[in-house]
Amino acid sequence: MKIAVTTASGNLGSSIVKRLKQEIGAEQVIGIARTPARAEPLGVEIRKGDYNNKQELMEALNDVETVLLVSGMDLPDKRIQQHRNVIEAAKANGVRKIVYTSIYGAEVGNAFSPVVASNRQTEEDIKQSGLQWAIGRNGIYIEPDLEYIEHYIKEGAIINCAADGKCVYTSRDELACAYYHLLCNDGLNGATYNLFGDAVTQQQLADAINKAFQLNLFYNSISVDEYLKERKAALGDFLGTVIGGIYEGIRTGDFDGISDYQKVTSRNHKTLDEMIQAYIKQAH
Repeated sequence: MKIAVTTASGNLGSSIVKRLKQEIGAEQVIGIARTPARAEPLGVEIRKGDYNNKQELMEALNDVETVLLVSGMDLPDKRIQQHRNVIEAAKANGVRKIVYTSIYGAEVGNAFSPVVASNRQTEEDIKQSGLQWAIGRNGIYIEPDLEYIEHYIKEGAIINCAADGKCVYTSRDELACAYYHLLCNDGLNGATYNLFGDAVTQQQLADAINKAFQLNLFYNSISVDEYLKERKAALGDFLGTVIGGIYEGIRTGDFDGISDYQKVTSRNHKTLDEMIQAYIKQAH
């Protein structure tokens, strides 16, 4: 039962490969990466596969029963065709099942919505593929906030435009657990699942970070326009718009929702405090 994971060298892909290795054995796991050398430390068979190169994907998915399509990081209009290349290569190779890492959020209404809308198109393409399928809609990763902690300390605050809006967070390790189940449990086929923990405000996030790291950060909410301008200046137009759009969506309630995590994994998602402690433990 060979399972292939695309973008295996990325943060989410590598976390899922490690979990699969642990659960079903390295010999059953194939990592697909645009730059294979970056994925070789994972200790599984690595095959070259670029989302833009259908021939590479055809070869990479040979003799694969199930494929995990990890959502790409390109511009929304490019990602739809890139994902279709994977779906078409899977069909041509007789792959039985495809699982997709989509994202939770609103298809219209904020600067992040074009990314969400492109993911919804891929979800539809997968449902129409004729393959067995399962789709996860990921919450917002907690790791970037924790990796950004030195910046928060320097600023003395967490500053964004989310106001009192709530956000459903998750971690790559929690997602790795969920996707192991979606890949290996056919009883979960044919459905879409929201994968995240309880929704929290940015003030609750600041409180949890203060508790874990013994800090005294406060939360400061600024206007959407001001935050978008600041993020674009720091990160460039595309990424700045995406990040600004996420916090705009939090502000308007687009990242507050009901989780299916327990249905998928038969356990509760880790709390915010538990995710932060797991991150600290891994970092040391």
